[in-house]
Amino acid sequence: KVKPQLEEKEGKTFDVFTAVEFKTQVVAGTNYFIKVHVGNDEFVHLRVFRSLPHENKPLSLHSYQSSKTKHDELAFF
Repeated sequence: KVKPQLEEKEGKTFDVFTAVEFKTQVVAGTNYFIKVHVGNDEFVHLRVFRSLPHENKPLSLHSYQSSKTKHDELAFF
């Protein structure tokens, strides 16, 4: 659901978009930190926010870090 948001921010499309690892952080909703393989040896780290159910809002791409590798640690940011 956040792939189009990332593609818009990066100004390009990703043929490969596979989550390989994730962590969560509970706040007033949930932050998901997701390592995504986007092709070749390229990875991006996404911070996706899911609001509380009663707010009825879609998932939103809060921030991201590009130019990551498979071995970069997925950390809170």
